[in-house]
Amino acid sequence: MKNVDAHTLSQMTDEDLMEMFQGGHEKAFDLIVERYQNRIHNFIYRYTQNHMDCEDLVQETFLRVFRCRNSYERIAKFSTWLYTIAGNLVKSQYKKNKRMQMVSITGHDEHDQEYEIDVVDTREKPDCEVDNRLLVNYIEKALDRIPMEFKELIILRDIQNLTYEEIMQITDLPMGTVKSRINRGRVRLQGMINSFTNAETIFAA
Repeated sequence: MKNVDAHTLSQMTDEDLMEMFQGGHEKAFDLIVERYQNRIHNFIYRYTQNHMDCEDLVQETFLRVFRCRNSYERIAKFSTWLYTIAGNLVKSQYKKNKRMQMVSITGHDEHDQEYEIDVVDTREKPDCEVDNRLLVNYIEKALDRIPMEFKELIILRDIQNLTYEEIMQITDLPMGTVKSRINRGRVRLQGMINSFTNAETIFAA
């Protein structure tokens, strides 16, 4: 199947591409990188807030995929396997510098019945743009103080929009623990942001 054309490759699932790559079709690997490079970059940058560190970790993530391609088994969703690799590299980096940060919490699955945090500052301000920058600052400070065990799950769920099942596989935690830590992490976040801003926090199912 080494003569598969580019259009056919582009129509394949991630899992099909990995099978092609494992069979020696390196163009399949190039397409995997193309599909996921920006997503993995955004995922890692939420932690590092450092472009150089982020680029190094993204490169290392795909290098691991290349080297460990034969360890991937189709019974696992490819994206879950990939995020597990990236997450492990991030954790190693975190242990080295202890300075992981994120800019904000954005995005949620409206069909999933869970609590989402929406921070709203109701104080009157003459400059909304300046106020928004200040609020982001407060969110950064709050997230920086959240323990890693909560921060990691909030990133995966609220920023990367992964399902609970995917997070469970990535973190190797029971479903109940995943849900509990996400909600506990959000509650901690709410309390910290409120203490910084005196803002009202609205939870929406």
